[in-house]
Amino acid sequence: MVPKMIWLRRMKRKGWLLVGVGLLMLAGGCSKLNCTPFEQVLGSGIDLVGLGREISDALISGASPPLHPRQPILVTTIVDNNNLEQTSSFGRSLQNHLASGFVRRGFTVRELKLRNNLLVRSGAGEFMLSRDLETLSRKQQAQAVVVGTYTLSNRLLYLSVHLVRPTDRTILATWDRRLCLDENTLRMLGFEFQDMEEITPPSRSLLDRILYF
Repeated sequence: MVPKMIWLRRMKRKGWLLVGVGLLMLAGGCSKLNCTPFEQVLGSGIDLVGLGREISDALISGASPPLHPRQPILVTTIVDNNNLEQTSSFGRSLQNHLASGFVRRGFTVRELKLRNNLLVRSGAGEFMLSRDLETLSRKQQAQAVVVGTYTLSNRLLYLSVHLVRPTDRTILATWDRRLCLDENTLRMLGFEFQDMEEITPPSRSLLDRILYF
């Protein structure tokens, strides 16, 4: 009887261990756990490639009316909500990954970086002001334009991306998210943890240290 009870306790401990390992694997160093009590163990950096795919998939599936794969889409630089003519390495990188996401789904995306006119500013990005919508739409025959803004408050980034029909400026689909930034993405925005005295920088999560030596 006693050996059986010992065996059951061992099996129970192993079961909980497997559950714990499974949860760790499912979490996969999730950036959604940043700015929570679990950040030090399961927090992770933001995957801009995956984020670009997530946003493009959401805009495509949520567009009403649906988008036509053969009609061009323009993806502009994600800009600072407090200054619509200012962006960052974060905004330019996310623009590229958004464009890749649309191409991956079979849509035609026009490369704005090849344009040499006032819409492209060297070292800044491709901005879409309201007065440019109709002009650019007519020249590129674009069915939709992706525009987006971000607002940074300490480590929290409020990101909003819209899919707009340029002919009448109707919003066809939206995507909004609050992100808790890691050290790398903060640097892409031109900040570091030491610039924010009230914020304590987290160390690499335990999962990141295990998976990425």
